[in-house]
Amino acid sequence: MSTPKIFESEYRFCLILWEREPLRSSELVALCRERLGWKPTTTYTVIKRLAERGVLKNENSVVTSLVSRDEAQTAEIDELVDSRFGGSLPAFISAFTRSKKLSAAEQDELRRLIDGFRRGEGDD
Repeated sequence: MSTPKIFESEYRFCLILWEREPLRSSELVALCRERLGWKPTTTYTVIKRLAERGVLKNENSVVTSLVSRDEAQTAEIDELVDSRFGGSLPAFISAFTRSKKLSAAEQDELRRLIDGFRRGEGDD
């Protein structure tokens, strides 16, 4: 099953949920008003839409995620690499590093990740 699409404003909502879940929907309304400037109806609409798409569940007014932050981020990067870079991770990394220099520690971490994939440690 693929990860449902989470749009930008929904992602900001999910960040609040992931930080504190499970949360009562009334607590989410208060947090979204405070952090996002949303009206209660906006929050309840987002809860309903995300529940319909399988991103979260709302049972007895308690909201919990069905999609983790890692899953959402992975799906977003996969979509970006596929749509903008023809599915080429090297092309993505090349474009990324043209505007942002990697520190020695970041380069070492990338080498460790690649070496891990070569050994089969990165396969799901």
